[in-house]
Amino acid sequence: MGAAMAWHDGFFRIDASLVCLFTALLLQIGSNLANDVFDFERGTDTAERLGPTRVTQAGMLTPKQVKIGMAIVFGLAALLGLYLAWLGGWAIILLGIAAILSAIAYTGGPFPIGYHGLGDLFVFIFFGIASVAGTYYIQAGSITPAVWWMTIPPGLIITAILVVNNLRDLEHDHRAGKHTMAVRLGEQGTKIQYIVCMVIAYLVLIPVAWAGLIPWSTLLAWLSLPIAYQATRLVLTQKGRPLNMALAQTGQTALAFSLLFWAGLLLS
Repeated sequence: MGAAMAWHDGFFRIDASLVCLFTALLLQIGSNLANDVFDFERGTDTAERLGPTRVTQAGMLTPKQVKIGMAIVFGLAALLGLYLAWLGGWAIILLGIAAILSAIAYTGGPFPIGYHGLGDLFVFIFFGIASVAGTYYIQAGSITPAVWWMTIPPGLIITAILVVNNLRDLEHDHRAGKHTMAVRLGEQGTKIQYIVCMVIAYLVLIPVAWAGLIPWSTLLAWLSLPIAYQATRLVLTQKGRPLNMALAQTGQTALAFSLLFWAGLLLS
């Protein structure tokens, strides 16, 4: 989304966009490794786990090995971040440090974010505001109102991925003392949260286009609605392990929405 806006405004740089992409991927991989080992050490991951296999809990790797892998991945992300900082200045360094610390603190440290119902907020901040606006800022040197608005759709759809994840694990997390937002809201409240995230992500395009900040052709992103519908239907009707499919479909929605949004900019 950030690269699409940069292209539309005449600031697109393929090197900056690709480095942003790979840095984001490394941060996500590092976060997954952190969750893998720290959830295991806290006793949250057991044989009852409903999500995809985690290597520490399954005994495929030791906690030490996973932590070494995590350090290597975050180290690579930091190296790429130096290039982004060279392009975007000291603010990018602060953003990178915050991203790595938050990825570790999601399940690690003395105050694990994910265990206190703050995961949804941090996912929106880093997968919406930081990633979209940050990608644009590195290329353009400033951030327009349109870009700020366009941080909302991917931020909410990707937050919805976490909502599905926590809905699937609601009962297990409750027993383990992991107070996610899903545990706090309950099953019905979490389903409503998912719907709200998805609906706002799509509807926000209308007032922004109406205000002339983005072309009306960007509503091409709405062609991703069939995937979003399939994911939402699963969220509303399934429990437990079948929600892994909703997890995947929500991620596919985020990708399809963003690519179709760019296609809409091309058409304009």
